[in-house]
Amino acid sequence: MNEEGGDRVELLQYTFFQNALIGALLASIACGIIGTYIVTRRLVFISGGITHASFGGVGMGLYFGISPLLSASLFAVLSAFGVEWLSKRYDTREDSAIAVFWTLGMAIGIIFSFLTPGFMPDLSAYLFGSLLTITAPDLIFLGVVAFVQAGFFAWLINPIIYIAFDREFARSQGLPVDWLEYLLMLFVALTIVACLRIVGIVLVISLLTLPQMTANLFTGSFKRILVLSILIGYAGCLGGLGFAFLFNVPSGASIIFVSVLIYVMCKLLQMGIKRRKRAINQPFVS
Repeated sequence: MNEEGGDRVELLQYTFFQNALIGALLASIACGIIGTYIVTRRLVFISGGITHASFGGVGMGLYFGISPLLSASLFAVLSAFGVEWLSKRYDTREDSAIAVFWTLGMAIGIIFSFLTPGFMPDLSAYLFGSLLTITAPDLIFLGVVAFVQAGFFAWLINPIIYIAFDREFARSQGLPVDWLEYLLMLFVALTIVACLRIVGIVLVISLLTLPQMTANLFTGSFKRILVLSILIGYAGCLGGLGFAFLFNVPSGASIIFVSVLIYVMCKLLQMGIKRRKRAINQPFVS
């Protein structure tokens, strides 16, 4: 076995790398499931607002000496519910409500980070993420979110599909649309926070959308997009880890970079298939 191959085998024996592989799988499951709902419902902007609002919880957690992920979860969930409540109950545009929580969360996070006693905390782990630094408590949190979410979707997959594509039709079927939307926003918020340590606040929205966009190139079925998104997301995470290892660059950015490459390659493949079909179906002209 050559030296490079030996390094790869030895790398698999380290706990931090094993945690990274498990974290990548759990993140792919969580993001693949809720990301399909986000893309179908066109909630990408809302998800971006919740992502940045969660930074307020990170700053408060650091200041008060509690787990930043716990405080970020609370902040993200309250922000998600706040956006949903404001857009439904008051004459407030949804994008305006998102902007309020987006900027408020970032402002609170910065203020409390600077007020934290002692040295200025290193926020790069939360802003840009690092899959290689994920810990056992992070894995437990991510695992709980992934598997509870998977059970919820398996139980209510058809009502969720109705809401994702046509809320009025869902209401006509007697479904509790408002309650289900709040629960789905809860999962959006928790998934975002659970993935902060993997790709960070700046990049987490990509993990919730790129695999779904790639899957949607080949199918329009909600269920198939969901399954394909998990597989594509995990491929992107593994590819990103390999890229980070080879070039000694941050794993969070590498995961997104590889995910974009996968999307571009699949898009080119789809375009090639379409051109070939048109060429086959085009009548021969002598």
